[in-house]
Amino acid sequence: MWGASTAAHQIEGGTHNQWSEWEKANAQRLAQTASERLSWLPNWKEIEPQATNPENYISGNGVEHFTRYKEDFTLLKQLNMNTFRFSIEWSRLEPIEGEWDVQAVEHYRQYIAELHRLNIEPIVTLWHWTVPVWFANKGGFEKHANLHYFERFVEKVGQEYGATIRYVLTLNEPNTYAAISYINGDWPPQQKSLVKFLCVYTNLVAVHRRAYAIIKRRNPSIQIGVTMNTANGRPKNPHNPVSVVAAMVANYTWNRWFLNRIKKQQDFIGLNYYNTDYYQNLRKHNPKTPLNDMGWYMEPSGLGPVLEETWRQYRLPIIIIENGLADAKDAYRKWWIEETLSAIELSLAKGINVHGYMHWSLLDNFEWDSGWWPKFGLLAVDRKTMRRTIRPSAAWFGGWLGKK
Repeated sequence: MWGASTAAHQIEGGTHNQWSEWEKANAQRLAQTASERLSWLPNWKEIEPQATNPENYISGNGVEHFTRYKEDFTLLKQLNMNTFRFSIEWSRLEPIEGEWDVQAVEHYRQYIAELHRLNIEPIVTLWHWTVPVWFANKGGFEKHANLHYFERFVEKVGQEYGATIRYVLTLNEPNTYAAISYINGDWPPQQKSLVKFLCVYTNLVAVHRRAYAIIKRRNPSIQIGVTMNTANGRPKNPHNPVSVVAAMVANYTWNRWFLNRIKKQQDFIGLNYYNTDYYQNLRKHNPKTPLNDMGWYMEPSGLGPVLEETWRQYRLPIIIIENGLADAKDAYRKWWIEETLSAIELSLAKGINVHGYMHWSLLDNFEWDSGWWPKFGLLAVDRKTMRRTIRPSAAWFGGWLGKK
């Protein structure tokens, strides 16, 4: 399975959920603090005009994927890809509590049908961090009593689309969402609370288990997983026992704690990889280069140890759901993809069942609290004209896939 990944809120445009409300309330603050937060980046002078503009932090009309999806799927097919991962936006289907939007339901039916028409396998994500405003107002996933609302949404998706999909991801990166929203306090609802973090994280375990049971009861053949943001934690000095233990603890708490609690409720492992982190004693101490546009240290070959460790722990098929980099100049993307493909080929040679690879992302997208300046897309998007352009690295990747 070769393809690309997206998320509804980041590309569709016109979404109304708890995140779009948060954007409006925080755009001015994010613009005013941009220099303080981002001026250390090597490309600061290039991104400064956009990063200091409040409009950068409003998802708005996205890249109009909601109306231009056929064009985007045609380009996906042109890149010789056979799989596409996307999310169904809960706030579109149920904008008002208990009321289903018939047009939105039909939109995603046609969306999936178009993928099938092009012989592209859909991978459906049920939750990619956004929820309806009414659900957030009830306390969202902080309250165990609220989980039945999401269960009702899962039932609806299974009822409407279950016969046309073979792969479902219940949750996207519950570890990232819970940590940044409730420990760092940077994302909505911006609450620094260890207690709430633990409540949300354990509730999301229950959410996955219940969603798994609901979908399997209706469509036993659907393959179900969850997507975890996995990092390759390594000691800076492998002879320093403190650094070794720090890396081991980081790998367990970040990569495996959640997966260990849903072992019996997953048919495959959805794995996202962006980072290798080196630990010097108890702190991260990464090399200064190479960095992507967001300042993340890049070590694409680090995917290999993550695949090996994940396979050793769970012995389930692995689908790499997200893997990519912010690279506006397209200076590193080809290298990143080449190194990633090498890591996958080595893993396959070791007998690891890597079932698929999805690049993040198909399109330049709205990157949450960073806004529009990071460029992750295989397709560059001019948001003034909405013109899509295949980046050179994507053309190379498509050519490589064409020879497979």
